[in-house]
Amino acid sequence: MYQAGRKDETAASRKALRKAGPMALAAVVVALATLLLGTAQAPSAAAGAATTDFAPTDRHARVARLVSSMFERSHYRQAPVNDPVSSLVLDRYLESLDGSRSYFLASDIAEFERYRYQLDDAISGGRLEPAFAIFNRFQLRSRERMQHALAVLEKEPDFTLNESFEFDRRKAPWAQNREELDELWRKRVKNDAISLMLAGKTWPEARDVLVKRYERAAKRSEQITADDVFENFMNAFAHVFDPHSSYFSPRNSDEYRIQMSLSYEGIGASLQVVDDYVTVMEILPGGSAQQSGELKATDRILAVGQGKDSELVDVVGWRLDDVVQLIRGPGGSSVRLLVQSGSAAPGAAERKVVLPRKKITLEAQAAKKELKKVKRGDKELRIGVITVPSFYQDFNARSSGDEDYRSTTRDVRRLIEEFDKDGGLDGLVLDLRENGGGH
Repeated sequence: MYQAGRKDETAASRKALRKAGPMALAAVVVALATLLLGTAQAPSAAAGAATTDFAPTDRHARVARLVSSMFERSHYRQAPVNDPVSSLVLDRYLESLDGSRSYFLASDIAEFERYRYQLDDAISGGRLEPAFAIFNRFQLRSRERMQHALAVLEKEPDFTLNESFEFDRRKAPWAQNREELDELWRKRVKNDAISLMLAGKTWPEARDVLVKRYERAAKRSEQITADDVFENFMNAFAHVFDPHSSYFSPRNSDEYRIQMSLSYEGIGASLQVVDDYVTVMEILPGGSAQQSGELKATDRILAVGQGKDSELVDVVGWRLDDVVQLIRGPGGSSVRLLVQSGSAAPGAAERKVVLPRKKITLEAQAAKKELKKVKRGDKELRIGVITVPSFYQDFNARSSGDEDYRSTTRDVRRLIEEFDKDGGLDGLVLDLRENGGGH
């Protein structure tokens, strides 16, 4: 889920923000990524369009060389990028693509073995063709699997057979041939259907759900960009050194900065893709969407334009992060949306909404306080509770010399001082139950 118009949205298929530890190189790698990769690419074609193999760009090569050099010189381990690292990168990369061992064939894996001791040179030299060749093969296998899964749904499975399905295949052998993969996926589709039928659906209902599910998966796969491939591979490289070092693409580095500063410039709406439509899930307090009252929860965004008079760009079927790139922008500028009520039937009336972008503060993620009064015998104790849902610090504001930059430490200190001014406390509880740690 994304906060619409945020100056720094992350991609949809990433599910939560990667968190980097204090010793990580994330912030430095972020800067390199933003500097060298520049603006985001245009959205890729939706599923059904002609497919093209991905290839690394000159920008990817430059970033890879710089990241490799920085890990050797600046990472706390000071480890060389060499053949042992290359071997680990290959294993991690394959795991990130096909951890369930349900797409690649054993022959694919055998073919990739030629890269086992070449990936260190590929990264340090900016020759990333092996990483992209592996991904292109995965993309091919993914298309084959989705086509097979949809074909399996054309006939009702035999639910009387006594057979089993292996859920955890992390240590399973790779399939020797396509027939073996077909059998694995037949059981996987059957298992998905059984799960839905146990929840009360009939076979026709379960089939309809699964058809939509597999078609969505196929479409998401076709919307992947070369930057996504590069980011995944560079993370496989970074995680060899430690689990907290990550490579952030320009979009994800922006998201990281938002999470740290708890603020962004946008319209103040939370968005999600529902059946190909970017849908407003929630109107956030303090934003122009709330103040205008023209945008409602469940509204579908059909097209986006810049300013009050620019051409509207149809965004139905787009990736969420691509739509967000159009909606976001600097404070004081305007964005124009073509929307349709979520409850309206297809072809129903549409309306245009013009909203100014402004700074939104993510107070829900900031530290907050609450006073509890607890009876103990004949005494009433004042217990302060400070909830810290996340750790944050506005690095940009701090580095620019802003003396009022925001951070977890400063906010907690301010809340404690407010308790002192309001009569003091008999006890203080720091609630970290929803805090995932790191930052």
